[in-house]
Amino acid sequence: AVVSTQSTGVMGMIGKIGVLFASIPSPIIGGMYMVMFGIVTAVGISNLRFVDLTSSRNVFIIGVSMYFGVVVPMWSGKIMSDPEAAKSIQTGNEEFDQLVRVICTSGMIVGAAIACFLDNTIPGTSKERGLTSYKFTAQSCADKELLKKVYHEPVIEFLAGRLPILRKLPFVPSKADF
Repeated sequence: AVVSTQSTGVMGMIGKIGVLFASIPSPIIGGMYMVMFGIVTAVGISNLRFVDLTSSRNVFIIGVSMYFGVVVPMWSGKIMSDPEAAKSIQTGNEEFDQLVRVICTSGMIVGAAIACFLDNTIPGTSKERGLTSYKFTAQSCADKELLKKVYHEPVIEFLAGRLPILRKLPFVPSKADF
């Protein structure tokens, strides 16, 4: 990933290569975007493999988060395009207004925030939420040191060590994990 980023940066600085990329027709770029976003969507949906999709709770959470992920950016786009309507949601703090604009115009951020909120507030069993299958898969991993390196979250572990109430959250490691 680092090499591809560096090579892309170098290619962008060399004029002839930049011209080559700029000469790619729009339909080709559109096709590349279609494939790229299709892959991103498929990977996102594959993350739901541990979740019980026959549960009405989970179907509700997925549906509502996808709905708001589509509707809120459309609504904020309409509001931001009308200067008079945009004044109604401005706070007077330009930095905060910009933050709200960025969050509201990103469907992924809106959908993920709604899904995380609903998943952690609507009651559901560990099996229904996919936590038991996920933990079983993580425990069956043979290389425990690799697992710790990949999923090591120093800030969360530090805070969970200082504030035991944080261990109640499903994404915070339990005391046995320390």
